[in-house]
Amino acid sequence: MADLSALETWAGDILAKLEPVQRSRLLVDVARRLRTANAQRMRAQQDPDGTAWEPRKPPGPALRSQRERVRQAAKQRQPMMAKLRQVRNLKAKGEAGTAVVEFAGRAERIARVHHFGEVDAVKPGGPRYQYPARPLLGITESDLQTVRDVVLRYLA
Repeated sequence: MADLSALETWAGDILAKLEPVQRSRLLVDVARRLRTANAQRMRAQQDPDGTAWEPRKPPGPALRSQRERVRQAAKQRQPMMAKLRQVRNLKAKGEAGTAVVEFAGRAERIARVHHFGEVDAVKPGGPRYQYPARPLLGITESDLQTVRDVVLRYLA
């Protein structure tokens, strides 16, 4: 993870000099770019530090019906967190002097379980499982450079 203290002092002084409307636009632009970067890492199945996520657990014993077996095989091929990275679930907003990237609604609980590696039910009323930690959100050095570039572009 990147050290944000240098960016906070540098960008904080610049943000204070901007008009509220300009500040809001800048923060929304920064948040959108950070959302895009995090969504790309989720698509690549990587932590913010670049390490690969632990793969999906292999399926259990064969299910009874062919329909269930087909669904299980399709799920194994599907990339993890495909729906979490959609714009409707991964929100970007600029508010009160901060750029925020967050998960919305029900996706927030699912993301928390995967991000921190908590225990949760596989499906409602189903068995509980200890999910491995797969960090979803974070800021890298390249993200910090992107933020610097966006701020400098707004000043130009």
